[in-house]
Amino acid sequence: MVKKFFAGWLLVFLVRLIPFRPANIEPVLTAQMPFSKRYGAAAGFCFAFANMVIYDLFTSGIGVWTWVTAFAYGLLGILAALFFKNRESSALNYSLFAVGGTILYDALTGLTIGPIFFGQPFMAALIGQIPFTARHLLGNTIFAALISPALYRWVAANPKSVTTPKAALEICPQN
Repeated sequence: MVKKFFAGWLLVFLVRLIPFRPANIEPVLTAQMPFSKRYGAAAGFCFAFANMVIYDLFTSGIGVWTWVTAFAYGLLGILAALFFKNRESSALNYSLFAVGGTILYDALTGLTIGPIFFGQPFMAALIGQIPFTARHLLGNTIFAALISPALYRWVAANPKSVTTPKAALEICPQN
């Protein structure tokens, strides 16, 4: 049987491969939050970090943007584990984290990669980031409210069967 952690990761990866999908409408945070709540910070970090790196490997190639986005999404996995440690799995809590997490992620990536690594003027990055972040917030908040609670119920169901693949356990131990 395919383990739930890997199945969730693979589904997110495959959705991200859909052609002509807006870059800021994607399910990484939607799935990362419930997995971080269930498995903890290390698994939450690895869930997104690996997804970003492997996605770039298959699509655009590895570049400086890969590491910035992978570490930024990994940070959200750690923060999600902390945020949800004593909070219930609810549409409101997932939506609240999605708003804060999206703004943090877009600030860490959208306002740094272009200006620091490619000579883009900061104001151009800031102005260009506004509509991108607005759409990113809309997608992440809707997905968080509608999908994340159901995904957590699936992940938390029958805890004995909820384990990460052995290789992931070696890299990302459960808490």
